[in-house]
Amino acid sequence: MSAVKLPLSVILSLLTIGVCLLVTLTAPFIAPHGVNEIVGPGWEPPSASHLFGTDMIGRDLLSRFIWGARVTILTAATAVLIAFVAGTGFGLLAGLRKGWLDMVLSRFVDLVMAMPTLILAMVLLTILPRSVFFIVAIIALVEATRFFRLARLIAADTAALDYVEAAYLRGEKTSWIILREILPNGMAPLLAELGLRFVFSVLFLSTLSFLGLGVQPPVTDWGSLIKENKDGLLFGVTAALVPGAAIAVLAITVSSVVDWVSAGRDGGPKR
Repeated sequence: MSAVKLPLSVILSLLTIGVCLLVTLTAPFIAPHGVNEIVGPGWEPPSASHLFGTDMIGRDLLSRFIWGARVTILTAATAVLIAFVAGTGFGLLAGLRKGWLDMVLSRFVDLVMAMPTLILAMVLLTILPRSVFFIVAIIALVEATRFFRLARLIAADTAALDYVEAAYLRGEKTSWIILREILPNGMAPLLAELGLRFVFSVLFLSTLSFLGLGVQPPVTDWGSLIKENKDGLLFGVTAALVPGAAIAVLAITVSSVVDWVSAGRDGGPKR
């Protein structure tokens, strides 16, 4: 069995993602200051004591950046994992069972996808409390529709293959066919979609926070940091560019890994 040779871009992307995960998991231990601790005057430039400088009221930007990374990545990852499990599960079931279940789920998904996602989130967040729980639920609802459509297509295509029909003739249960026959053959595109949906979840969460509808103080994320420090750009303070650059780097690195997975070798159906 030959070893897989990773391109340099993928290696760098995986290292970057690893650093982001490390920062996310160790934020309470590596952040120099508390998330809302005032450590100096406002708009202080980067220095040895404050590597990223301070924000408009004198909070350490490096500390808030680290805490914001934890909130951003964990919130987006939680939402997209819930969406992956729910959307993929219902999509595979609908693609196999057909009938009324497929019709009801598909029409509901069409209804959600017909609404602009940002407007849908804004409407829901004017009714529901703006807590992390409901933000995760809204992002999961939006992203689950994408997993549903892909999983339903995979199930419908795979169900017509001979070995799936043979499993039905043997009397295998639907759950067994999904887990043993269909899911292994559709895992590569589903994992690629998982990476893309994570990127969109980070961007969506940051957009909501920038508009004041996402994560609320005293909690902060990268979108909130951009909103809080955007006025500094008028005075030549680049504090808002740091979280913006982090979002861009994370999106590029995850997309690079997704592209590599999508372009991977197709070994045919896995039995």
